[in-house]
Amino acid sequence: MKSKKTSFTSIDEYIATFPEVTQKIMKQLRETIKAAAPGVEEAISYNMPTFNLNGKYLIYFAGWKTHIAFYGAPRENAKFKEDLSAYESGQGTLKFPLAEPLPFDLITKIVKFRAAENLKRTDQKKY
Repeated sequence: MKSKKTSFTSIDEYIATFPEVTQKIMKQLRETIKAAAPGVEEAISYNMPTFNLNGKYLIYFAGWKTHIAFYGAPRENAKFKEDLSAYESGQGTLKFPLAEPLPFDLITKIVKFRAAENLKRTDQKKY
């Protein structure tokens, strides 16, 4: 259920536009991302919750009527292939149905993997 509001200034504002049950799930997702990537910065980009690390995009998520979309999944990485197959929707996009518990362990693994990639890219640019 995408909100009808045209632009958001904070993740709190974004989350508040959804039903209470969805808000609870989004808040858990937000805390999971923050715990998996210490130092992550919150923002709104493309009018959805965004998490940046070292000035670079890390993860986005968005609420819909029947699912939460999670953007930034490492689809090409063989070690995630089997775990992601149940949620794949498009290039780098996962759909987590609201009727099922979110796979927070998988989300933590993805965020940690993306954070390590992000740090590696940042370190390479220093030389």
